[in-house]
Order: sequence, then C-alpha cells, then structure tokens
Amino acid sequence: MFPIEPAVLGPFVIAATAIIISPGPDTLVILRHSINAGRGAGLAAVGGVQMGLLVHTLLAVAGISLVIASSPVLLRTITVLGAAYLAWLGFQSIRGGGGLRVETGEDGKAGAVIGQALKEATLCNLLNPKVILLFLALFPNFVDFSRPDVVAQLLTLSAILIFINVLWQSPMALAADAIRRLVANPAITRAINRLSGGILIVMAVLMLAGGI
Repeated sequence: MFPIEPAVLGPFVIAATAIIISPGPDTLVILRHSINAGRGAGLAAVGGVQMGLLVHTLLAVAGISLVIASSPVLLRTITVLGAAYLAWLGFQSIRGGGGLRVETGEDGKAGAVIGQALKEATLCNLLNPKVILLFLALFPNFVDFSRPDVVAQLLTLSAILIFINVLWQSPMALAADAIRRLVANPAITRAINRLSGGILIVMAVLMLAGGI
C-alpha cells in the first residue's frame, strides 16, 4: 500500500513544486557550474543538492532537525556558516577562482571540476537553514501521525520532493550548458563569474537577515 493517500499527494506535489521552482542558493550554484564548467559539472551540482536533501531527510526522520530548529543558537550557527560559505563562493567566483573552468577532455581535470560541483552543491544545501525549516514546516501538514507508518510517509514525501527537484533542476542545468556553448567567450565568462559571485554575496547577506 502506498504510504501517501491520493487526496494528500496532489496538494503536496503542488506545494513542493511551488517551493522548488522558487530561485535560491541551490539554483544559483547549479547555474554557475553549468555555465562555467559545462553540463557534467551542472548535473553533478544537481546531484549534490539531492545528496543534501537526503541528509536532511535522515535528520528529519531521526528528529535532529526538530532539535536544531527549536534551538535558536544552533539554527543561528547554521545560518552564519551557510552565509559564510555562500559569501566565500561569491568572492571565489568574482576573482575567477573556485574551480570554475570550462569542460576539458582530460579525465583528471574534468573529474576534479565535477567533484567540486558535487561538493559545493551538497554543502550549500546542507548549510541552508531554510531547507531544515522546509522539512519541519511542510512535511507535517501531509503526514498522518495517527498511523504507524510515519517514517514511511516521511521517506515517501522526501522521495517525491527529490524527484520533482531532479525534474526541474536537470533541464535547467542542461539549458545553462547550452547557453554556455552559444556564448563561449572569455569576457562573457568573466562577466558571468562576477555577476553570479555578486548574487551569491547578496544571498549570503539576505540569509543572515532572514530574507531567504
């Protein structure tokens, strides 16, 4: 038997989709890697976001997310760390660093770029306190706590969330790679680096201010 009732599934999909398509740090990190390093790095960043969501799922099931959310000190610490990480990525991007290199046929270099995209996207998602609050604010509205399969319901909702995420973010990464190929120009690449870096820094400030 499917853990989620059909009457609940529809509203959850609508709510989850609305949240997923709203741009945030995850979206920018994916676009940044896709445009600057190609579709391999972009799809690796998509995978990194899903890895972060898997960890959030396990934390929510274990009740750790609730502990973090109920502790202002812990939540603020994660917020500061997340903002600092976004700002660091932004400064790296502005100065042309951060491993944003065009795709290469050399397996070693390509692997390094993909690995960095995976790592950055995973950390970006994990250090976003809004994702923790998303699991605690959204999921309980669609879970029937009177049933014995609460964990199965949470895991199913998380799987649906990740599935929708992949459906949205993968084409976005591929489209950004197509744009990269059309405008393959060092000057444009530098401009994209500076623009994305500036946006990341702004997002870091907004995160500290509670705006994202």
